[in-house]
Amino acid sequence: MAHDADVLSASGIPAAEAERYGHNLPLIDGNKTYRQVTEEVFAPTERRPPLRWWLALAVTLSMLSLGAWAVVQTLTRGIGTWGLNRTVGWAFDITNFVFWVGIGHAGTLISAILFLFRQRWRTSINRAAEAMTLFAVMCAGTFPIIHMGRPWLAFWATPYPNSRGSLWVNFKSPLLWDVVAISTYFIISLTFWYIGLIPDLATQRDRAKTKLKRTILSLFSLGWNGSNRTWSRYETVYMLLAGLSTPLVVSVHTIVSMDFATSVIPGWHATIFPPYFVVGAVFSGFAMVLTLMIIARSVMGLEEYITTRHLEAMTKVVLATGMIVGMAYATEFFTAWYSGNPYERYVFLNRALGSYQWAYWTMVGCNVLSPQFFWFKKVRTTPWMIFILTIFVNIGMWFERFVIIVTSLHRDYLPSSWAMYRPTFIEVAILIGSFGLFFTLFLVFTRVLPMIAASEVKGVLKHVEH
Repeated sequence: MAHDADVLSASGIPAAEAERYGHNLPLIDGNKTYRQVTEEVFAPTERRPPLRWWLALAVTLSMLSLGAWAVVQTLTRGIGTWGLNRTVGWAFDITNFVFWVGIGHAGTLISAILFLFRQRWRTSINRAAEAMTLFAVMCAGTFPIIHMGRPWLAFWATPYPNSRGSLWVNFKSPLLWDVVAISTYFIISLTFWYIGLIPDLATQRDRAKTKLKRTILSLFSLGWNGSNRTWSRYETVYMLLAGLSTPLVVSVHTIVSMDFATSVIPGWHATIFPPYFVVGAVFSGFAMVLTLMIIARSVMGLEEYITTRHLEAMTKVVLATGMIVGMAYATEFFTAWYSGNPYERYVFLNRALGSYQWAYWTMVGCNVLSPQFFWFKKVRTTPWMIFILTIFVNIGMWFERFVIIVTSLHRDYLPSSWAMYRPTFIEVAILIGSFGLFFTLFLVFTRVLPMIAASEVKGVLKHVEH
């Protein structure tokens, strides 16, 4: 009781009020007023960016430029610039695709599912998480297009009225399911994000100092006037979109997993893949949200809005999903042994003891062992410890996709076809470029739009977390 009162007092809450709160901690520190929230949340969008922001942008643009150069090399010289061979026809590109789709799951989960379950701690992080979803899906979408070899014909994967007679997309192909699932997910997520932005866009409109900016914001705020009728309709639409978005969290990565599960390759055709991939996506997505939020709260001075209580709540989700991912790894080995199939058994033994064992044990160490530190409250409430562990989780989740894809392919049914896969500099440069695109978009977002949903934060100023 005394410790909690001290925390509250240090947060700017008077001693008498701190004693009244007891063990119930407020979600927002500093005893903020509505005016303070408006001033502090919108300040980054109204002042000149600091030097460190420009330096960070220079680094991310350099990464993006390297990736663009590598993509141009791929398009002009062909897929032969990659390390693929007759045995391993999928590798870095699909690994990166699945990785970025997974990263994009946490935004919709935080915004939609936690909203439906009335988890008020989401209000400080949902805006940035939703933006992260959109940027991650953009990064993911580039890889299948590049891998086509003829990306200028990517529109052929879209079922549209055409003059090519009976030539039509193959609806039986799981790759087409990807196109439908991810485009649907992106559109709904973009709509959900935009609807949530409208009240804050109206606030930006009212605070705009130039006529051009006021005109643009007036257009996108859709005539918002803050009346009771406007709020009522807004909340109805937001609730409907949250309900519509929730199944997408499950459906999108389920369909991505079917790219593998519908095949006949040992190590892939497993019914555990859909739930395994969905939980893994939430696991990696929350880790990326934590990574970005810890940087943002420190650089932008948002410690009173993104508090240790927010970080602790997210680390608990990472811990829970990490344990499920670990169980999935064990289940794969059990089903391979129980099946009695020698090819299936060999694939999993080869993962753990074969040529790529270094990748497998990196995956296990990062995804199974590192989240166990979150059992300790000291770790869950120390930002630099959380940051390091979430970096490990993101590394591990990338290696998970690499292990699933490459180790199942590089040893074919015919020993004469066995081959090792090694990524080329072009492939590594494209991966670096995707991170450059992601972080460039996120940096621009933090300067153009409020990173925290001010309208939602104001609704929890007086709320205390039990």
